[in-house]
Formats: sequence, C-alpha cells, structure tokens
Amino acid sequence: MSRPLLFLDVDGPLNPYAAKPERRPEGYTTLRVPHTPGLSEEWRGRTSSRRLLRVWLNPEHGPSLLRLDYELCWATTWMATANRWIAPVLGLPELPFVGFGDALLQDRPDGVHWKTGPLVEYANGCPFAWVDDEQGDLDQAYVAAHHRGPALLHHVDPRLGLRESDFRDLADFSRSVGVSPTAG
Repeated sequence: MSRPLLFLDVDGPLNPYAAKPERRPEGYTTLRVPHTPGLSEEWRGRTSSRRLLRVWLNPEHGPSLLRLDYELCWATTWMATANRWIAPVLGLPELPFVGFGDALLQDRPDGVHWKTGPLVEYANGCPFAWVDDEQGDLDQAYVAAHHRGPALLHHVDPRLGLRESDFRDLADFSRSVGVSPTAG
C-alpha cells in the first residue's frame, strides 16, 4: 500500500448527530434509514425498531474525501451497511470496512476505546489517520505504544461534523508521511 489509510467513522464525523435536532446543518441532506440489527449500535436507545434513523450527510464530503490521497476504509459500527446507505449519498465507491468482531462496543478495562486495538491491527504498521468523535488521550498512548508507523487520531466534534479545517489537517498528515494530495 503506497497511501496511508483513512479510517472513517460515520456518526460524528460524517453525520453530526449531536447538532441541534430541530435544525439540519447547512449543506447537509437528511437520510431516513430503517433501524436494523447491527446497523449502528450507537443509535440503540435513541430509536425503536419501528422508527427510522435520521442521518444528516453532506454530499460535498465524498468528493473532498476522494481528493485526499488515502485508502479510505470504514471504521464504524455501520460496518458493511455504510456501503449501502452512506457511500451512495456521498458519492463514494464501495469501501472496505474494519470488522470489529468481539471488540464491537465492548468497554475495555484500561479505558482505551474499543475500536483502537482493531484499527491498529488492521493497519498492520501502515500509516493511518482515524477520524472519530470518541477517541482520546488513552487511545493516542495505545497507538504510540502498539503501532509501528505514523498515525493521526483526529477528533471531530459530533455537533459539527467534518469541516474544511479537518480536511486540511488530513492532507497535511498525508504529506508528512510522504504522500501528496491528488490533483483535482
């Protein structure tokens, strides 16, 4: 792999679920998704199986992500269903996803986020950036201790979603590991 991985969470970075519920953020479209088992456990308790999930997505994020020189990969509880519901709205191709297996939503006694270990394992030493609204200092320390390549854990405010400054930070990281953004 010549390009770094970009691990994408859905709820928070792409879907600013914590924004004011009565006001869709500017530039976003509303998607109604049937709540199905395994779709997004982060939404459990916020909906019933008879209700539709409200997901806000900004169609401009897809082209912006594709302009970054990364191998895109879902890192979300949506897993494969992100290709069915999220990718088409953003104009993304089908992407690989991290299968979290037994780690899915399991709290760790050391306080490290449950995604962190599987993401480090998936990256297998390759440079990566991870956009999420839940990682913190313990995750940074875990990655520094267990990942042998460069890594950027980029926190996104779930009230705002990805912003232009986030895309700049991601492009800067890819350049810092010897990869330049694709023209276009």
